[in-house]
Amino acid sequence: MSVEILTYAALGARLNISAAAARSLARRLQLPRSLSDDGKALVSVDLAEVRHTPQPPAGHRAGEAAQLRALVVTLQSEVAQLEARAAGYRADFEHERERVDRLMAELLQATAETTAASEAKARLEGEVAALRTALRTSSSNENHGHSARRVGHLAASLVEADRKAARG
Repeated sequence: MSVEILTYAALGARLNISAAAARSLARRLQLPRSLSDDGKALVSVDLAEVRHTPQPPAGHRAGEAAQLRALVVTLQSEVAQLEARAAGYRADFEHERERVDRLMAELLQATAETTAASEAKARLEGEVAALRTALRTSSSNENHGHSARRVGHLAASLVEADRKAARG
């Protein structure tokens, strides 16, 4: 367990790494540092306690870089496929939205027609009730002629309402 005082360059030479890597290692391990008389940094280190395995130089990582580039290309193709699928889903969504809009318009039209038919029904029921009341209260021939005209008018209204319903 011998502590040595080394410069970053000397520490790098002993560990087979660059001076910059030695400086980074000294900081990471929080090794005590001081300045020499000539202004260079000195590091107090026990080389027996430093467990450092140098990484291979960047030239040896060419295979890894090629693998990473291939992975990037694969991921880019997957992104393109997902974007195409999303565009298809968007088109389906737009189609369904248009269909819903058409159905809502039809529903509103049917509601309006139903409301109009209910109003016509109520009006016609009122006329029928008035005719029945008139028939019960009067038995003269004069009122009978007037009632017959009202019945004819009521029949014409019913026929017209049926024709409108058939067209709608």
